[in-house]
Amino acid sequence: MVKVFLVEDEAIIRHGIRDNIDWASHGFEFAGEAGDGEYAYPLILKAQPDILVTDIKMPFMDGLELSRLVKKTLPRTRIIVLSGYNEFEYAKEAIKIGVEEYLLKPISSNVLLEHLGEVASKIHEKQKEYEQRERRIREMREKYLSFQKKDRDDNINSIKSSDADFDINSV
Repeated sequence: MVKVFLVEDEAIIRHGIRDNIDWASHGFEFAGEAGDGEYAYPLILKAQPDILVTDIKMPFMDGLELSRLVKKTLPRTRIIVLSGYNEFEYAKEAIKIGVEEYLLKPISSNVLLEHLGEVASKIHEKQKEYEQRERRIREMREKYLSFQKKDRDDNINSIKSSDADFDINSV
């Protein structure tokens, strides 16, 4: 399951998102929530979500600053920003940070789920690539060790079968 953490300062919106989505049936685990970035950050570090959904404007620490911190400490975490502001500067900064999606509020559960699904697909694709790369590395390592053992055995057999006198200690 893909873990999702939600940060939204408006409790009605936060609870609406949390309570109106059947997370498990859509392949998600609701990993936690917070009302501002400052409170959220240590919880995010503990939960290590795959996706962070955060409001952009919050007291104490806004969504952009939280996104910067999360990208620095948990670079694999994908971020979706929710914003009531259709301002280019916010979107531009979010892109610079590496935010996956910039969605305008109000947003329905269906639209949010659609975007969460797209991000989750990217996460699954990256996971498959990682697993394939790890499998190839293991296979290459096994082949290398096999060749190394064969070379060693060939050398030993060659030495044993030679007629030359030698001191085994010198080998």
